[in-house]
Amino acid sequence: MTSQASKQSTDKTVANVQTVLKDHPFSGYQWVIFALCFFIVLLDGFDTAAIGYIAPSLIAEWGVAKPDLAPVLSAALFGLAGGAMCSGPLADKFGRKAVLVGSVAVFAVACMASGYTHDLTSMTAWRFVTGLGLGAAMPNAVTLMSEYCPENRRATITNAMFCGFPLGAAFGGFLAAWMIPHFGWRSVLHLGGIAPMLLLVLLVLLLPESVRYMVAKGYSADRIRKPLARIAGNAVASVQKFVMTENKAAVEGKSGMGVVLSKQYAVGTIMLWIAYFMGLVIFYALMNWMPVLFKEGGLDPKTATLVAALFPLGGVGAVFFGWLMDRFNANRIIAVGYALTAVSIWWIGQEAGNLGWLVVSVFVAGTIMNTAQSSMPALAAAYYPTSGRATGVAWMLGIGRFGGIAGSFLVAELTVRNLGFSQIFTVVAVPGLIAAAALIIKQMASPKSER
Repeated sequence: MTSQASKQSTDKTVANVQTVLKDHPFSGYQWVIFALCFFIVLLDGFDTAAIGYIAPSLIAEWGVAKPDLAPVLSAALFGLAGGAMCSGPLADKFGRKAVLVGSVAVFAVACMASGYTHDLTSMTAWRFVTGLGLGAAMPNAVTLMSEYCPENRRATITNAMFCGFPLGAAFGGFLAAWMIPHFGWRSVLHLGGIAPMLLLVLLVLLLPESVRYMVAKGYSADRIRKPLARIAGNAVASVQKFVMTENKAAVEGKSGMGVVLSKQYAVGTIMLWIAYFMGLVIFYALMNWMPVLFKEGGLDPKTATLVAALFPLGGVGAVFFGWLMDRFNANRIIAVGYALTAVSIWWIGQEAGNLGWLVVSVFVAGTIMNTAQSSMPALAAAYYPTSGRATGVAWMLGIGRFGGIAGSFLVAELTVRNLGFSQIFTVVAVPGLIAAAALIIKQMASPKSER
């Protein structure tokens, strides 16, 4: 094995793509890929936030009751789950770029079309299609970005890219709040369609196929050399064969789904699903219900809304977690994050009637929770070999979306059972402990090299 590696290092006609990416500085070309993937994730966040802001306008213009909007608001979530779970296997079979471009085109057209609807049925249908496109785009953006990162910086860079989601959500909320009074609610959806259409042109022109995917699929050396030359310059000019020696256990002759559920990866896969699912149970439970719970806890409606709005602001902390994940055991880092999330959410439930400490506890919980959750795609991308990476990331994100649906129903059920303020937050904290335990089990089931 050593002699083979030595031979490759001296043979200038053979190059290992991991070595090329590791040995050269992060190039301007890689920053272009980062920016394109960042904006894809940002548009997902924008759409997620904007639909909530147009809801009051829909009620007023169409004269519908609030419960009638439930299918419209949930349709995208189901679409997100379906899009993610379908796109991963397709990307592992046909390539990251093709599926990514196609998914952006789908949600661009669907979002634009939803701005021309005049009834709940057609709006629900187009929101579902929008979700399909968004659900397919995000995991493939994560996968493609991770496959252009040197392995010693993968988590940091991928997490930084994923910060586009909370930033897009914040930007979408502020922009929608300004646009609706001036241009109407349809303008928000039209912008949500025009922006990805413009991005689509850049994706077609500038975005390369994953170099790791091309090597894994046996693409010609000339095709692989083209993007690598933009990173490594003349260092790959004479290379006639590109290889890739992965640190992950190989699964021969398997589809992407076959790799993800193979003997080597099945336990880790299930634990990733559980952890991400539980994280979104917490996120959507608190995002949807905190204003109501705080109001019932004694705060006025405006204050309740402002305090609750602090919760989603902490996603940028994922960059710090990414830095830690690149240097220490990533499973343990995120497990600690989820455990601290559980503690901080329990803390929220103890601060009813104490506005100062309530503000602090909500901000702390949001920072830790969003940081841990935003780090999960990078963890999944690092776990799987190239042949199953897109499927692995996509299915984790897809399964997780059902956690978001479950979270909303969880708090509704707890309120029906007349649980008190502190009791509700205690129950919502439990999924954080389950997520932490799942990642510890994943670590124990992983190969020794990952422990």
